[in-house]
Amino acid sequence: MDVTILPAKTIKGRVRLPGDKSISHRLAMLAAIAEGTTRIENFAASQDCHSTLACLRLLGTEFQLTGESVVSISGRGLRGLLPSSVPLDAGNSGSTIRMLSGILAGQSFETRISGDESLRGRPMKRIIAPLREMGAQITAHDDNYPPLTIQGCPLHNIQYVLPVASAQVKSAILLAGLYCEGETTVIERVATRNHTELAMQSFGVPVTLKDRSIQIKGNSAPSAIQTTVPGDISSGAFLIAAATLLPGSQLLLQDVGMNPGRRTFVDLLLNMGASIEVMNERVAGAEPIADLLVGSALLKGGTVSGELIPQVIDEIPILAVLATQTEIGMEIRDAGELRVKESDRIRSIVDNLRVMGGEVEELPDGLIVKGRQSLSGGRIRTYRDHRIAMAFAIAGLTAVNPTLIEEAECAGVSFPSFFEILSRLVN
Repeated sequence: MDVTILPAKTIKGRVRLPGDKSISHRLAMLAAIAEGTTRIENFAASQDCHSTLACLRLLGTEFQLTGESVVSISGRGLRGLLPSSVPLDAGNSGSTIRMLSGILAGQSFETRISGDESLRGRPMKRIIAPLREMGAQITAHDDNYPPLTIQGCPLHNIQYVLPVASAQVKSAILLAGLYCEGETTVIERVATRNHTELAMQSFGVPVTLKDRSIQIKGNSAPSAIQTTVPGDISSGAFLIAAATLLPGSQLLLQDVGMNPGRRTFVDLLLNMGASIEVMNERVAGAEPIADLLVGSALLKGGTVSGELIPQVIDEIPILAVLATQTEIGMEIRDAGELRVKESDRIRSIVDNLRVMGGEVEELPDGLIVKGRQSLSGGRIRTYRDHRIAMAFAIAGLTAVNPTLIEEAECAGVSFPSFFEILSRLVN
């Protein structure tokens, strides 16, 4: 499905965002191995999270969906999952395959798990290595790529220093640690989002946090909970950018997750001069949330690099679009991880900005985008990458001519209602 984006004057209205994708994955996995039935409201409607649910169903987990966003999951207990008669399909979801592998490593049966063409090209050695240190038996294509064959077996605890900043790797180790004797410790050189730690604590798993060390007690069975997933700040980033770019805009985003590891995008824009008012800050479940009132503003721009990158890695496509309209442009470095996302996002951003007449320099680990540019519109190749589709839809709002987004349905991987909501808000 191709979608044409027309130039827009302004964006106004209020939106309650779909549930946070990252949190929804983790809650579903913990609920599946918990004692009792967990009820999750505002569960993400994304294709990725439904891939997680589909995998859990094949492992014997029963769940009930009410409407599009409430799911009740009947936990099977820490060691109650069942072998699947068919391979698990993670779809396009790196979160599903990487984090679920931690749970599968501790089972008493063999599982084969794969995904779509894009996922089969994404590296898995980063989880395979630490899980093998714990005793896991995992084979992979070229010892790095899906499909993975995981022969569940007894695991032992480890202390592991993350060589790269990755919340998915950290989570895979912590989930595997539930199946070990003793305490499993993960040490981060660079802090990553802490959704797994917070979720585990909510489910009653003993978690000890000290500086950048996370330690969990093995053989700890989660206990069922009732909770609500905050609105997804990564999805909201595209709408925040639209309101920032279009003159006279006023947009209210309600119940947005403001986890310290996720709100960096908002703080970064505020430091560049954005008009974002953070209101009604509170806690829902274990996660901080707030309402955001966003108005138009001219951002200064600047450099995004170093320890900021893991905190805004998902938002870099839309940051690159914002960069074209800043005072001084933007330089993004230390973001080589983008090369192995759903697409090579550095190349995808560069190619599409140039299609729209933008000036951008490609770097091995990032890009340099000139500020104060006029984008011309054009035909956008998404590479079936949801964040590229949504970022360049926002770029199209600021262009002087129509912009065609190819294969726009890929936005459903994380934000199925994106184009519907966008059409309702723009004027």
